[in-house]
Amino acid sequence: METSAKPNSESTPENRDSMFTVTGEATALLPARESHLTPITVIGTEAIRRTFDALCIKQALNSRAAPGVTQLVLNPDAHCGYGAPIGCVMVSPTHVYPGPVGVDIKCSMSLLQTDVPEDAIRDAPTRRAIIQAITRRVPTGAGRGQRSAPKSRYVGPSLGRQAVLEGASPRVLEALGIPTHWASRCEDFHHAGHDGSTAALDQRFDYLTTTHGSRLADKFSQLGSYGGGNHFGECEIVQVCEGREEIANSFGLRHGYAAFLSHCGSRGFGFQLAHHQFRNLQAQFEKWGTPFPAGDKELVYAPLGTPQADAYLDDMALGANFATINHLLINALVLEAFQEVLPGTAGSLVYFISHNIARLEPTDVRCINGKLIQCGSDSAWVHRKGATRALPAGHPSLAGTPFEHVGHPILLPGDPQSGSSVMVAAPGAEKSCYSVNHGAGRMKGRKAAIREFDQAAINRSFDEADILTNCRNYPKDEAPGAYKNFSEVINSVQLAGLASEVARLRARFVIKDSDKADD
Repeated sequence: METSAKPNSESTPENRDSMFTVTGEATALLPARESHLTPITVIGTEAIRRTFDALCIKQALNSRAAPGVTQLVLNPDAHCGYGAPIGCVMVSPTHVYPGPVGVDIKCSMSLLQTDVPEDAIRDAPTRRAIIQAITRRVPTGAGRGQRSAPKSRYVGPSLGRQAVLEGASPRVLEALGIPTHWASRCEDFHHAGHDGSTAALDQRFDYLTTTHGSRLADKFSQLGSYGGGNHFGECEIVQVCEGREEIANSFGLRHGYAAFLSHCGSRGFGFQLAHHQFRNLQAQFEKWGTPFPAGDKELVYAPLGTPQADAYLDDMALGANFATINHLLINALVLEAFQEVLPGTAGSLVYFISHNIARLEPTDVRCINGKLIQCGSDSAWVHRKGATRALPAGHPSLAGTPFEHVGHPILLPGDPQSGSSVMVAAPGAEKSCYSVNHGAGRMKGRKAAIREFDQAAINRSFDEADILTNCRNYPKDEAPGAYKNFSEVINSVQLAGLASEVARLRARFVIKDSDKADD
Protein backbone atom coordinates (compact mmCIF):
# COMPACT_ATOMS: atom_id res chain seq x y z
CA MET A 1 0.00 0.00 0.00
CA GLU A 2 1.19 3.50 -0.82
CA THR A 3 0.38 6.44 1.41
CA SER A 4 -1.18 9.47 -0.20
CA ALA A 5 0.95 11.92 1.78
CA LYS A 6 3.94 13.49 0.01
CA PRO A 7 7.11 14.84 1.62
CA ASN A 8 8.03 18.50 1.34
CA SER A 9 11.16 18.54 -0.80
CA GLU A 10 12.20 21.93 0.61
CA SER A 11 12.15 20.77 4.22
CA THR A 12 15.52 20.27 5.93
CA PRO A 13 16.39 18.67 9.29
CA GLU A 14 17.25 22.13 10.65
CA ASN A 15 13.97 23.85 9.84
CA ARG A 16 11.98 20.76 10.79
CA ASP A 17 13.54 20.82 14.26
CA SER A 18 12.44 24.43 14.69
CA MET A 19 8.83 23.17 14.59
CA PHE A 20 9.28 21.58 18.04
CA THR A 21 8.96 23.19 21.45
CA VAL A 22 11.76 21.62 23.49
CA THR A 23 10.71 20.59 27.00
CA GLY A 24 13.72 18.53 28.13
CA GLU A 25 16.93 16.83 27.03
CA ALA A 26 14.94 14.23 25.11
CA THR A 27 11.38 15.55 25.12
CA ALA A 28 9.55 18.10 23.01
CA LEU A 29 6.11 19.11 21.82
CA LEU A 30 4.93 19.38 18.23
CA PRO A 31 1.94 21.78 18.02
CA ALA A 32 -1.09 20.38 16.23
CA ARG A 33 -2.42 22.23 13.19
CA GLU A 34 -5.56 23.22 15.08
CA SER A 35 -4.98 25.33 18.19
CA HIS A 36 -7.71 23.60 20.21
CA LEU A 37 -5.93 20.24 20.00
CA THR A 38 -3.26 19.27 22.53
CA PRO A 39 0.21 19.03 20.98
CA ILE A 40 1.99 15.85 19.98
CA THR A 41 4.41 14.48 22.59
CA VAL A 42 7.83 13.90 21.04
CA ILE A 43 10.46 11.64 22.57
CA GLY A 44 14.01 12.12 21.27
CA THR A 45 17.16 14.17 21.59
CA GLU A 46 17.88 16.93 19.09
CA ALA A 47 19.92 14.46 17.03
CA ILE A 48 16.97 12.05 16.94
CA ARG A 49 14.42 14.76 16.10
CA ARG A 50 16.45 15.58 13.02
CA THR A 51 15.88 12.04 11.77
CA PHE A 52 12.13 12.68 11.44
CA ASP A 53 11.64 13.45 7.77
CA ALA A 54 8.95 15.73 6.37
CA LEU A 55 6.57 12.89 5.56
CA CYS A 56 6.86 11.48 9.08
CA ILE A 57 5.96 14.90 10.53
CA LYS A 58 3.08 15.33 8.08
CA GLN A 59 1.66 11.91 8.99
CA ALA A 60 1.94 12.74 12.70
CA LEU A 61 0.03 16.00 12.22
CA ASN A 62 -2.60 14.26 10.06
CA SER A 63 -3.06 11.56 12.69
CA ARG A 64 -3.37 14.03 15.56
CA ALA A 65 -6.17 15.85 13.73
CA ALA A 66 -8.07 12.65 12.86
CA PRO A 67 -11.57 12.19 14.39
CA GLY A 68 -11.64 10.99 17.98
CA VAL A 69 -7.88 11.15 18.56
CA THR A 70 -7.03 12.60 21.98
CA GLN A 71 -3.27 11.96 22.23
CA LEU A 72 -0.39 11.24 19.89
CA VAL A 73 3.18 10.32 20.82
CA LEU A 74 6.12 10.28 18.42
CA ASN A 75 8.88 7.92 19.57
CA PRO A 76 12.60 8.17 18.71
CA ASP A 77 12.36 5.40 16.09
CA ALA A 78 9.58 7.21 14.19
CA HIS A 79 9.56 7.16 10.40
CA CYS A 80 6.89 7.26 7.71
CA GLY A 81 4.35 4.44 7.54
CA TYR A 82 0.84 3.87 6.21
CA GLY A 83 -1.30 6.81 7.30
CA ALA A 84 0.27 7.11 10.74
CA PRO A 85 4.04 7.07 11.30
CA ILE A 86 5.73 3.86 12.37
CA GLY A 87 6.90 4.53 15.91
CA CYS A 88 3.81 6.39 17.13
CA VAL A 89 1.17 5.93 19.81
CA MET A 90 -2.37 7.09 19.03
CA VAL A 91 -5.14 7.20 21.64
CA SER A 92 -8.87 7.34 20.97
CA PRO A 93 -11.78 6.60 23.30
CA THR A 94 -14.30 6.66 20.44
CA HIS A 95 -12.71 5.30 17.25
CA VAL A 96 -10.54 2.41 16.09
CA TYR A 97 -7.96 2.89 13.33
CA PRO A 98 -6.45 0.06 11.25
CA GLY A 99 -3.55 2.24 10.01
CA PRO A 100 -1.96 2.77 13.45
CA VAL A 101 -1.98 -1.01 13.89
CA GLY A 102 -0.67 -1.82 10.43
CA VAL A 103 -0.81 -4.72 8.01
CA ASP A 104 1.31 -7.04 10.18
CA ILE A 105 -1.13 -7.36 13.07
CA LYS A 106 0.69 -7.93 16.38
CA CYS A 107 4.16 -7.87 14.91
CA SER A 108 6.13 -8.73 18.03
CA MET A 109 9.36 -9.56 19.82
CA SER A 110 10.14 -12.60 21.96
CA LEU A 111 13.24 -13.67 23.88
CA LEU A 112 14.22 -17.21 24.81
CA GLN A 113 16.93 -17.59 27.48
CA THR A 114 19.04 -20.76 27.36
CA ASP A 115 21.55 -22.31 29.77
CA VAL A 116 24.21 -22.43 27.02
CA PRO A 117 27.33 -20.48 28.08
CA GLU A 118 29.05 -18.23 25.57
CA ASP A 119 32.07 -20.54 25.30
CA ALA A 120 29.86 -23.39 24.03
CA ILE A 121 29.00 -21.47 20.85
CA ARG A 122 32.20 -19.53 20.40
CA ASP A 123 33.43 -21.67 17.49
CA ALA A 124 31.86 -21.07 14.08
CA PRO A 125 31.10 -24.75 13.25
CA THR A 126 28.83 -25.06 16.30
CA ARG A 127 26.98 -21.88 15.43
CA ARG A 128 26.65 -22.99 11.82
CA ALA A 129 25.21 -26.32 12.96
CA ILE A 130 22.62 -24.53 15.13
CA ILE A 131 21.67 -22.27 12.20
CA GLN A 132 21.10 -25.32 10.04
CA ALA A 133 19.12 -27.08 12.77
CA ILE A 134 16.87 -24.02 13.15
CA THR A 135 16.27 -23.52 9.43
CA ARG A 136 15.30 -27.20 9.12
CA ARG A 137 12.50 -26.42 11.57
CA VAL A 138 11.56 -22.76 11.08
CA PRO A 139 10.75 -21.56 7.55
CA THR A 140 11.74 -18.00 6.61
CA GLY A 141 10.59 -15.76 3.79
CA ALA A 142 7.41 -14.08 2.63
CA GLY A 143 5.77 -17.09 0.98
CA ARG A 144 7.28 -19.91 3.01
CA GLY A 145 5.35 -22.37 5.14
CA GLN A 146 5.87 -25.61 7.02
CA ARG A 147 6.50 -27.70 3.89
CA SER A 148 9.74 -25.82 3.21
CA ALA A 149 11.24 -26.94 6.55
CA PRO A 150 11.43 -30.75 6.93
CA LYS A 151 11.40 -30.69 10.75
CA SER A 152 8.69 -28.05 11.21
CA ARG A 153 5.61 -28.81 13.28
CA TYR A 154 2.52 -29.36 11.14
CA VAL A 155 -0.56 -27.31 12.02
CA GLY A 156 -3.70 -28.50 10.26
CA PRO A 157 -7.02 -26.67 9.77
CA SER A 158 -8.62 -27.86 13.02
CA LEU A 159 -5.70 -26.96 15.29
CA GLY A 160 -5.07 -23.74 13.36
CA ARG A 161 -8.65 -22.64 13.89
CA GLN A 162 -8.37 -23.44 17.59
CA ALA A 163 -5.17 -21.40 17.81
CA VAL A 164 -6.64 -18.23 16.29
CA LEU A 165 -9.75 -18.50 18.49
CA GLU A 166 -8.05 -19.40 21.78
CA GLY A 167 -4.52 -18.03 21.50
CA ALA A 168 -2.09 -19.63 23.95
CA SER A 169 -4.63 -21.79 25.77
CA PRO A 170 -3.32 -24.90 27.57
CA ARG A 171 -4.83 -27.28 25.03
CA VAL A 172 -3.38 -25.38 22.04
CA LEU A 173 0.08 -25.27 23.63
CA GLU A 174 -0.06 -28.95 24.61
CA ALA A 175 -1.09 -29.95 21.09
CA LEU A 176 1.91 -28.09 19.67
CA GLY A 177 4.43 -29.28 22.26
CA ILE A 178 4.90 -25.80 23.72
CA PRO A 179 5.40 -25.47 27.52
CA THR A 180 2.07 -24.29 28.93
CA HIS A 181 3.70 -22.02 31.52
CA TRP A 182 5.07 -19.87 28.71
CA ALA A 183 1.61 -18.28 28.47
CA SER A 184 2.35 -16.39 31.72
CA ARG A 185 5.32 -14.78 29.96
CA CYS A 186 3.15 -13.30 27.22
CA GLU A 187 2.04 -9.69 27.26
CA ASP A 188 -1.36 -11.04 26.10
CA PHE A 189 -1.75 -14.79 25.69
CA HIS A 190 -5.31 -14.47 24.36
CA HIS A 191 -7.30 -11.81 22.50
CA ALA A 192 -11.10 -11.99 22.65
CA GLY A 193 -13.64 -10.58 20.21
CA HIS A 194 -15.21 -7.13 20.23
CA ASP A 195 -17.64 -8.15 22.98
CA GLY A 196 -15.01 -9.85 25.13
CA SER A 197 -15.97 -13.35 23.99
CA THR A 198 -14.35 -16.12 21.97
CA ALA A 199 -17.77 -16.81 20.43
CA ALA A 200 -17.53 -13.54 18.49
CA LEU A 201 -14.27 -14.73 16.94
CA ASP A 202 -15.83 -18.09 16.10
CA GLN A 203 -18.69 -16.37 14.27
CA ARG A 204 -16.35 -13.96 12.51
CA PHE A 205 -14.01 -16.72 11.34
CA ASP A 206 -16.99 -18.69 9.99
CA TYR A 207 -18.20 -15.61 8.13
CA LEU A 208 -14.80 -14.95 6.59
CA THR A 209 -14.11 -18.52 5.56
CA THR A 210 -17.61 -19.76 4.68
CA THR A 211 -19.84 -16.84 3.78
CA HIS A 212 -17.13 -14.55 2.48
CA GLY A 213 -15.03 -17.29 0.89
CA SER A 214 -11.72 -16.23 2.43
CA ARG A 215 -8.88 -18.80 2.33
CA LEU A 216 -7.47 -17.86 5.71
CA ALA A 217 -7.07 -21.51 6.68
CA ASP A 218 -4.39 -21.84 3.98
CA LYS A 219 -2.20 -19.56 6.10
CA PHE A 220 -2.10 -21.97 9.05
CA SER A 221 0.88 -23.57 7.31
CA GLN A 222 2.85 -20.41 8.20
CA LEU A 223 2.53 -20.93 11.96
CA GLY A 224 6.04 -21.35 13.32
CA SER A 225 7.76 -19.29 10.62
CA TYR A 226 9.52 -15.96 10.04
CA GLY A 227 8.52 -13.59 7.28
CA GLY A 228 10.72 -11.45 5.05
CA GLY A 229 11.84 -7.85 5.38
CA ASN A 230 12.93 -6.90 8.88
CA HIS A 231 11.79 -10.17 10.50
CA PHE A 232 14.61 -12.20 12.00
CA GLY A 233 15.86 -14.71 14.53
CA GLU A 234 19.07 -13.84 16.34
CA CYS A 235 21.28 -15.73 18.77
CA GLU A 236 22.50 -13.34 21.45
CA ILE A 237 24.90 -13.28 24.36
CA VAL A 238 23.28 -11.56 27.35
CA GLN A 239 25.31 -8.81 28.99
CA VAL A 240 23.56 -7.63 32.16
CA CYS A 241 24.22 -3.97 32.94
CA GLU A 242 26.10 -3.22 36.15
CA GLY A 243 23.74 -2.76 39.07
CA ARG A 244 20.76 -4.33 37.25
CA GLU A 245 21.37 -7.91 38.37
CA GLU A 246 18.27 -8.13 40.58
CA ILE A 247 15.90 -7.03 37.83
CA ALA A 248 17.70 -9.26 35.31
CA ASN A 249 17.25 -12.24 37.62
CA SER A 250 13.53 -11.50 37.99
CA PHE A 251 13.25 -11.46 34.20
CA GLY A 252 15.10 -14.79 33.93
CA LEU A 253 18.13 -13.32 32.13
CA ARG A 254 21.53 -15.00 32.57
CA HIS A 255 24.68 -12.94 32.10
CA GLY A 256 27.15 -14.49 29.65
CA TYR A 257 24.68 -17.08 28.34
CA ALA A 258 23.06 -17.50 24.94
CA ALA A 259 19.55 -16.22 24.33
CA PHE A 260 17.45 -16.12 21.17
CA LEU A 261 15.59 -13.00 20.02
CA SER A 262 12.78 -13.25 17.46
CA HIS A 263 10.95 -10.61 15.45
CA CYS A 264 7.87 -11.57 13.43
CA GLY A 265 4.09 -11.27 13.46
CA SER A 266 0.91 -12.72 12.02
CA ARG A 267 2.41 -13.48 8.60
CA GLY A 268 0.07 -13.85 5.61
CA PHE A 269 -2.86 -14.55 7.92
CA GLY A 270 -2.72 -11.11 9.53
CA PHE A 271 -1.89 -9.38 6.26
CA GLN A 272 -4.95 -10.86 4.58
CA LEU A 273 -7.20 -9.71 7.45
CA ALA A 274 -5.69 -6.21 7.53
CA HIS A 275 -5.77 -5.76 3.75
CA HIS A 276 -9.43 -6.85 3.71
CA GLN A 277 -10.23 -4.31 6.43
CA PHE A 278 -8.49 -1.44 4.65
CA ARG A 279 -10.31 -2.24 1.43
CA ASN A 280 -13.71 -2.59 3.08
CA LEU A 281 -13.44 0.55 5.21
CA GLN A 282 -12.22 2.61 2.27
CA ALA A 283 -15.22 1.41 0.25
CA GLN A 284 -17.50 2.24 3.19
CA PHE A 285 -16.11 5.78 3.34
CA GLU A 286 -16.91 6.19 -0.35
CA LYS A 287 -20.43 4.85 0.25
CA TRP A 288 -21.00 7.17 3.23
CA GLY A 289 -19.44 10.14 1.47
CA THR A 290 -17.14 10.55 4.45
CA PRO A 291 -13.89 12.45 3.74
CA PHE A 292 -10.64 10.68 4.54
CA PRO A 293 -8.64 12.42 7.30
CA ALA A 294 -6.26 14.84 5.56
CA GLY A 295 -7.28 13.11 2.32
CA ASP A 296 -5.27 10.01 3.29
CA LYS A 297 -7.03 6.70 2.60
CA GLU A 298 -4.72 4.90 5.02
CA LEU A 299 -6.26 6.84 7.92
CA VAL A 300 -9.67 5.19 7.59
CA TYR A 301 -11.43 4.50 10.88
CA ALA A 302 -14.57 3.03 12.41
CA PRO A 303 -16.55 4.61 15.27
CA LEU A 304 -16.74 2.23 18.20
CA GLY A 305 -20.01 0.36 18.49
CA THR A 306 -20.59 0.24 14.74
CA PRO A 307 -20.62 -3.08 12.84
CA GLN A 308 -17.44 -1.92 11.06
CA ALA A 309 -15.59 -1.38 14.34
CA ASP A 310 -16.77 -4.72 15.70
CA ALA A 311 -15.57 -6.49 12.55
CA TYR A 312 -12.17 -4.81 12.75
CA LEU A 313 -11.68 -5.64 16.43
CA ASP A 314 -12.60 -9.29 15.75
CA ASP A 315 -10.19 -9.50 12.80
CA MET A 316 -7.42 -7.85 14.82
CA ALA A 317 -7.95 -10.39 17.62
CA LEU A 318 -7.79 -13.32 15.19
CA GLY A 319 -4.53 -11.98 13.74
CA ALA A 320 -3.13 -11.29 17.20
CA ASN A 321 -3.83 -14.84 18.39
CA PHE A 322 -2.10 -16.17 15.27
CA ALA A 323 0.96 -14.03 16.03
CA THR A 324 1.09 -15.29 19.63
CA ILE A 325 1.12 -18.95 18.62
CA ASN A 326 3.54 -18.20 15.80
CA HIS A 327 6.09 -16.79 18.26
CA LEU A 328 5.66 -19.49 20.89
CA LEU A 329 6.00 -22.24 18.30
CA ILE A 330 9.14 -20.63 16.86
CA ASN A 331 10.68 -20.54 20.33
CA ALA A 332 9.83 -24.19 20.97
CA LEU A 333 11.39 -25.16 17.64
CA VAL A 334 14.50 -23.04 18.27
CA LEU A 335 14.99 -24.71 21.66
CA GLU A 336 14.61 -28.11 19.97
CA ALA A 337 17.30 -27.10 17.44
CA PHE A 338 19.73 -26.10 20.20
CA GLN A 339 19.07 -29.45 21.88
CA GLU A 340 19.88 -31.30 18.66
CA VAL A 341 23.32 -29.70 18.47
CA LEU A 342 23.94 -29.30 22.22
CA PRO A 343 22.07 -32.16 23.97
CA GLY A 344 20.63 -31.31 27.36
CA THR A 345 20.10 -27.62 26.59
CA ALA A 346 17.33 -26.05 28.69
CA GLY A 347 15.52 -22.84 27.88
CA SER A 348 12.76 -20.59 29.17
CA LEU A 349 10.73 -17.79 27.66
CA VAL A 350 11.69 -14.39 29.06
CA TYR A 351 8.86 -12.44 27.43
CA PHE A 352 6.70 -12.00 24.35
CA ILE A 353 5.68 -8.39 23.61
CA SER A 354 3.94 -6.80 20.63
CA HIS A 355 4.32 -3.50 18.82
CA ASN A 356 1.49 -3.43 16.24
CA ILE A 357 -1.75 -3.66 18.21
CA ALA A 358 -4.59 -1.62 19.69
CA ARG A 359 -5.75 -2.29 23.26
CA LEU A 360 -8.45 -0.93 25.51
CA GLU A 361 -6.44 0.46 28.43
CA PRO A 362 -7.02 2.70 31.47
CA THR A 363 -6.07 6.27 30.65
CA ASP A 364 -6.06 7.68 34.17
CA VAL A 365 -3.07 5.91 35.76
CA ARG A 366 -0.96 8.60 37.43
CA CYS A 367 2.27 8.59 39.41
CA ILE A 368 1.42 10.21 42.76
CA ASN A 369 4.09 10.39 45.47
CA GLY A 370 6.08 7.69 43.71
CA LYS A 371 3.14 5.27 43.41
CA LEU A 372 1.03 4.47 40.36
CA ILE A 373 -2.62 5.13 41.11
CA GLN A 374 -5.63 4.52 38.86
CA CYS A 375 -7.57 7.71 39.47
CA GLY A 376 -10.79 6.80 37.70
CA SER A 377 -12.44 4.38 35.32
CA ASP A 378 -11.73 6.12 32.02
CA SER A 379 -10.33 3.97 29.23
CA ALA A 380 -9.46 4.35 25.55
CA TRP A 381 -8.08 2.38 22.65
CA VAL A 382 -4.33 2.81 22.62
CA HIS A 383 -2.96 2.11 19.14
CA ARG A 384 0.75 1.29 19.10
CA LYS A 385 2.15 1.35 15.59
CA GLY A 386 5.76 0.25 15.83
CA ALA A 387 5.58 1.12 19.52
CA THR A 388 5.93 -1.08 22.59
CA ARG A 389 3.95 -1.04 25.82
CA ALA A 390 6.05 0.07 28.82
CA LEU A 391 4.37 -0.60 32.16
CA PRO A 392 6.50 0.07 35.27
CA ALA A 393 6.32 -1.71 38.61
CA GLY A 394 3.00 -1.21 40.34
CA HIS A 395 0.99 -0.46 37.21
CA PRO A 396 -2.55 -1.79 37.74
CA SER A 397 -2.47 -3.66 34.41
CA LEU A 398 0.39 -5.84 35.71
CA ALA A 399 -1.52 -7.04 38.78
CA GLY A 400 -1.41 -10.82 39.02
CA THR A 401 1.45 -11.17 36.53
CA PRO A 402 5.05 -12.22 37.30
CA PHE A 403 6.10 -8.60 36.72
CA GLU A 404 3.76 -6.58 38.94
CA HIS A 405 6.54 -5.65 41.41
CA VAL A 406 9.32 -4.92 38.91
CA GLY A 407 7.75 -3.97 35.56
CA HIS A 408 7.76 -6.18 32.50
CA PRO A 409 10.71 -6.73 30.13
CA ILE A 410 10.83 -4.39 27.13
CA LEU A 411 12.53 -6.03 24.13
CA LEU A 412 14.08 -3.49 21.77
CA PRO A 413 15.95 -4.68 18.67
CA GLY A 414 18.73 -2.47 17.36
CA ASP A 415 20.79 -4.11 14.64
CA PRO A 416 23.07 -7.18 14.76
CA GLN A 417 26.23 -5.14 15.05
CA SER A 418 25.03 -2.49 17.54
CA GLY A 419 23.17 -5.03 19.63
CA SER A 420 19.66 -5.07 21.07
CA SER A 421 18.36 -4.10 24.49
CA VAL A 422 16.21 -5.35 27.34
CA MET A 423 14.78 -2.43 29.30
CA VAL A 424 12.29 -1.88 32.11
CA ALA A 425 9.84 1.01 32.33
CA ALA A 426 9.98 3.87 34.82
CA PRO A 427 7.04 5.88 36.22
CA GLY A 428 8.00 8.63 33.75
CA ALA A 429 6.51 6.50 30.97
CA GLU A 430 3.22 8.14 31.90
CA LYS A 431 4.16 11.00 29.57
CA SER A 432 4.30 8.63 26.56
CA CYS A 433 1.04 6.75 27.33
CA TYR A 434 3.17 4.04 28.93
CA SER A 435 4.94 3.29 25.66
CA VAL A 436 8.42 3.32 24.15
CA ASN A 437 9.86 2.79 20.68
CA HIS A 438 9.88 -0.69 19.15
CA GLY A 439 13.50 -0.62 18.01
CA ALA A 440 16.04 1.58 16.26
CA GLY A 441 13.78 2.67 13.41
CA ARG A 442 14.73 3.06 9.77
CA MET A 443 17.01 5.88 8.73
CA LYS A 444 17.12 4.98 5.05
CA GLY A 445 14.38 3.59 2.80
CA ARG A 446 14.74 0.12 1.32
CA LYS A 447 15.16 1.27 -2.26
CA ALA A 448 17.79 3.84 -1.26
CA ALA A 449 19.70 1.26 0.81
CA ILE A 450 19.75 -1.23 -2.06
CA ARG A 451 20.88 1.50 -4.44
CA GLU A 452 23.55 3.08 -2.24
CA PHE A 453 25.11 0.36 -0.05
CA ASP A 454 28.04 -1.80 -1.11
CA GLN A 455 27.27 -5.51 -0.75
CA ALA A 456 30.89 -6.58 -0.29
CA ALA A 457 31.38 -4.04 2.50
CA ILE A 458 28.25 -5.25 4.30
CA ASN A 459 29.32 -8.88 4.11
CA ARG A 460 32.83 -7.98 5.26
CA SER A 461 31.47 -6.08 8.28
CA PHE A 462 29.66 -9.23 9.45
CA ASP A 463 32.79 -11.31 8.96
CA GLU A 464 34.87 -8.83 10.94
CA ALA A 465 32.32 -8.85 13.77
CA ASP A 466 32.27 -12.68 13.70
CA ILE A 467 28.49 -12.71 13.27
CA LEU A 468 27.30 -15.61 11.16
CA THR A 469 24.17 -15.47 9.01
CA ASN A 470 22.19 -17.91 6.87
CA CYS A 471 22.46 -15.51 3.92
CA ARG A 472 24.71 -15.73 0.93
CA ASN A 473 24.56 -11.94 0.91
CA TYR A 474 23.15 -10.11 3.92
CA PRO A 475 20.16 -8.06 2.62
CA LYS A 476 21.31 -4.56 1.72
CA ASP A 477 17.99 -3.04 2.76
CA GLU A 478 18.46 -4.60 6.21
CA ALA A 479 22.10 -3.56 6.67
CA PRO A 480 22.93 -1.84 9.99
CA GLY A 481 23.49 1.45 8.14
CA ALA A 482 19.81 1.52 7.14
CA TYR A 483 18.83 2.07 10.77
CA LYS A 484 19.15 4.94 13.23
CA ASN A 485 21.97 5.13 15.74
CA PHE A 486 20.76 2.66 18.38
CA SER A 487 22.78 4.17 21.21
CA GLU A 488 21.17 7.57 20.55
CA VAL A 489 17.73 5.96 20.48
CA ILE A 490 18.31 4.22 23.83
CA ASN A 491 19.81 7.42 25.22
CA SER A 492 16.61 9.27 24.25
CA VAL A 493 14.43 6.78 26.09
CA GLN A 494 16.55 6.98 29.24
CA LEU A 495 16.97 10.77 29.22
CA ALA A 496 13.22 11.16 28.79
CA GLY A 497 12.71 9.04 31.92
CA LEU A 498 10.61 6.41 30.18
CA ALA A 499 12.73 3.32 30.87
CA SER A 500 16.22 2.14 31.78
CA GLU A 501 18.44 -0.55 30.30
CA VAL A 502 18.72 -3.89 32.08
CA ALA A 503 20.85 -5.83 29.59
CA ARG A 504 22.46 -5.49 26.17
CA LEU A 505 22.22 -8.40 23.74
CA ARG A 506 25.20 -9.10 21.44
CA ALA A 507 24.53 -11.09 18.28
CA ARG A 508 26.44 -14.29 17.44
CA PHE A 509 24.37 -15.32 14.43
CA VAL A 510 21.36 -14.05 12.48
CA ILE A 511 18.63 -15.82 10.53
CA LYS A 512 16.89 -13.80 7.83
CA ASP A 513 14.69 -14.34 4.77
CA SER A 514 15.45 -17.78 3.32
CA ASP A 515 14.94 -16.47 -0.21
CA LYS A 516 18.44 -15.06 0.26
CA ALA A 517 19.75 -18.00 2.29
CA ASP A 518 22.96 -19.91 1.73
CA ASP A 519 21.84 -23.23 3.25
